Amino acid sequence: MRDCFELLGLPRRALLDEGELQAAWHQKSREAHPDHPGGSATLAAEVNAAYETLLAPEKRLKHLLELHEVPWRTIPISAEIMTLFSQIGPQLQNAAALAKKKQTATSALAKALLAPEEMKLREALEDLGTQIESKRTELLGTLDQATLDQIQVAQAKLAYFAKWQGQIRESLLALM
Repeated sequence: MRDCFELLGLPRRALLDEGELQAAWHQKSREAHPDHPGGSATLAAEVNAAYETLLAPEKRLKHLLELHEVPWRTIPISAEIMTLFSQIGPQLQNAAALAKKKQTATSALAKALLAPEEMKLREALEDLGTQIESKRTELLGTLDQATLDQIQVAQAKLAYFAKWQGQIRESLLALM
C-alpha cells in the first residue's frame, strides 16, 4: 500500500491543515505531471488519489489506521449516533415518498398542494444536515492528540456522518 502522507510529503497525522494539504498536492502535481521531467501519468494519478484520500477525514483516518496496521474491529454504535440515525431514517423515507408524489403530480394545483409538506421536510433535512456537520466538526476537533483506538472510533463515526450527509443532499436534490 502506498503511503499517501509520504507521497505528498506530509506528516502522518489525523488532523491536517487543508491549506497545507492543498499546497503539498499542488507542488507534487506539478512534479508528477507527465509534461514535467521525471513525471508520468501513473505518478500524477497516484498523487491525485493520495490527495483525495487525505482530503476526506474519514478516508484519511482509515488510511492512517491501515498504515499503522491496526486490525479492523467492529465499533459499537453509540446511543448518540443511534438517536441521530433514528431521526435521519424516517426523514429520508419521507423525502423519498414526497419525491414520488411530486413526480406523479400532473397539475400545477397538485404540485402547489405539496409545497407546504416539501418546505417542512426541507427544513427538517437541512436541520439534520446542520446537526451532523456540527457533530462532525466537534469530532474533528478531538483528533489532535487522539490515540489509534480513538482514531478508529472517530473514523467509524465520520464514515456514518459522510454517508448521511450524502443521503440528505440527494434527498434535497430529489425534492427540487
